[in-house]
Order: sequence, then structure tokens, then C-alpha cells
Amino acid sequence: MTAPGDDSLFAQRDFVLFWCARVASTVSYQMLSVAVGWQMYALTGSALDLGLVGLAQFLPSFVLVLVVGQVADHFDRRRTLQASASLQALATLVLAIGSFTGAIAVPGIFAMVVLTGAARAFQQPAMQALLPALVPRRLLARAIAANSSAAQAAFIAGPALGGVLYVAGPTLAYGVAAALLVVTIVATAPIRLREPAAPPGKVTLESVLAGIRFIRSQPAVLGAISLDLFAVLLGGATALLPIYARDILHSGPWALGVLRAGSAVGALAMALWLMRFPIRHHAGRTMFAAVAVFGVATIVFGVSRSFALSLMALITLGAADMISVVVRQSLVQLQTPDRCAAA
Repeated sequence: MTAPGDDSLFAQRDFVLFWCARVASTVSYQMLSVAVGWQMYALTGSALDLGLVGLAQFLPSFVLVLVVGQVADHFDRRRTLQASASLQALATLVLAIGSFTGAIAVPGIFAMVVLTGAARAFQQPAMQALLPALVPRRLLARAIAANSSAAQAAFIAGPALGGVLYVAGPTLAYGVAAALLVVTIVATAPIRLREPAAPPGKVTLESVLAGIRFIRSQPAVLGAISLDLFAVLLGGATALLPIYARDILHSGPWALGVLRAGSAVGALAMALWLMRFPIRHHAGRTMFAAVAVFGVATIVFGVSRSFALSLMALITLGAADMISVVVRQSLVQLQTPDRCAAA
């Protein structure tokens, strides 16, 4: 236990446990993404299958979007995190065993990716809702910043580590990813909330749909979300990185890991820049410019045959996307009332 007046963020035991769980789970997922992408392309040589892997990762979150927030509000968030990590560990172990025995097959990979995506859909809102209950209010802003920085660092370290380990085979990459999920489960177990959560209201169709109705009534919020959504869906190159790493840049899985980490490097650098020089004026124009840079960087990446140029394009892409994310999240936070944010 820490003294009431202790202002050291990492003296807060429960936050440290949460921080370790967040880093471990994020690194694990990034490693899994690299391993699955490279293995799928090695098995099928199909760009379509790689795209379907990306869809399988995204689709569960889209389908469950109206459910996950209600689960985070009405069930123990620590247990939700543990259940999510357990399902992800199970899926990752199945991939490790299948790779080791040679029994791995494309349908099985897709099934495990969908299971992982569904589990992570419940993990993210539970983590966001749990954080404010772990630190004193005076430390909340620093805790959010530390949590975000840890996530960005994991986005960088996870793919690189996954690519390096995959050089020794997919079994090792999957095994380490599963071990990190066990760390997540163990770190979450002893976490104690500083104060009990307020009893949630009754789940109704009205509460589930309140957020959607509000977004439809706010053209600025709807426009910002839609612009970012279409830019990422139509311009995202992440799913096809195994093709670029192996067939275009003629490199190995280590290069795939480095390329996947590139956008996170750009995002982290831009986040640090915006902390020092926040956007105070012309946020809309800035967001449009960032989306344009995102598009140009995607084109450069698409035509590049140089590893260094491709990496720089991905770093630029990540930095531009971070600007868009900051503007969008700020707009949503400022214009969304608490009753809709909680829905």
C-alpha cells in the first residue's frame, strides 16, 4: 500500500500491475499478428487470404460493438480482462501446437484469429474503464499518459520481437505470445480498485443504441469518425505487409516485424510532439491535411522497392494517422455528454 500523499505514479501497486498486464497483452497480440500473417502467406501465397486475416481480426469488434461496452459496465472488469486473456492464450497455444506438430491448416488459423479478435473486443473497453479506478484522481492524467506511452512502445517492440522469433519458427513466436498472456492473467488477479464501481443501470435497447443516435445527430463527430474509418479501411497496408516483406523487398520475417513497427514509431513520435505542441487552431484543416499525408505515404509505400523508403513511408503514415486520431478523439470527448459516452 502507498501513502495517501504519495505522488509517484509507479508507487501505485495496482496501476503497476495493470501497466504490466497492458504491455504484456499488447506485445503478445502484435507478435501474434506478425506470426499469423507470415505463416498464412507461407501456406497459401494468397493476397486474398491475407486480407481475410485482417477482416477476421476486425470483424468481431464490429459485430460486438453494441455488446462490449455493456459488458464492461455490468461485469467485473478484472474478470473480463482475465477471461479475454485466457481465450487469447488458448487460441495462441492451439496455433503453437498446430505449428509444432505440422497439423496447422488455414481454416484453423482463421478460427483462432476470429476467437482472438472476439476476446480482444471485450478487453479494450474493460481496460479503458478500469484505469480510472486504480489511481488517485490527481494522478489520473499521468496514468493515462503512461498507459498510452506503454501501448505505443508495445506496438513497436511486439512486431519486431515477433519477427525475430519467427526466424526460429512459428512455434517459438506463438509460445512466447501465449506466455505473455499468462503474465497478463497473473498480473490482473491481485488488482484492487480504490473504490467500488457505481452500480450500473439496467441494460435496455435505449441504452445500447444511445451512442449511435448521438453520433448521427452530430455531423462534426460523424464526419470525423467516417473520414478516419474510410482512410484506414481503404488505405491501410498492414494486412499486405507479408507480401511486401517477402516478395517485393525480398526480406525475411524480421523485416515484416520491423515494417509493422514502423507506423507505431511514427505515431509515438507524433504523440510526443503533440504533447509539446498541441493543436490549438484549425483542427479540421489539420485533420484533412493529415489524412492527405496518410494517403500520399500509402502511395509511396505501394510503389517503393527500397526497404528504407518503405519504412520511412510507414513511419510517416503512422505520424499522420496519430494527428487524425488526436483530433477525432478530442472532438468526441468535447462534444459527447457523459450519458452517451457511458452507453
